[in-house]
Amino acid sequence: MPYIAPARREAFLGFENQVKDLRIDSAGELNYLITKLMLTYLAQHGENYRIMNEVIGALECAKAEFIRRKLIPLEESKCVENGDVFGTPGATE
Repeated sequence: MPYIAPARREAFLGFENQVKDLRIDSAGELNYLITKLMLTYLAQHGENYRIMNEVIGALECAKAEFIRRKLIPLEESKCVENGDVFGTPGATE
């Protein structure tokens, strides 16, 4: 998780508030916003392998954190609610 200093977080509050109030209606629109952020980073830092690697690393880490913090808890709650497709915990089939 990208834990940044509280003072630095304050610099992003206006952006966070704008995004929070923005209606994003499709995966395409979400992709567009993410792409614009990546392009802004490239414009600010340059276009070379190291910078592009940083962008990809940030995406991969954000993806992994999203899976860990949001998807896994949802999957676990649905498993309890609907039953485990793999059978009882610890059982091999």
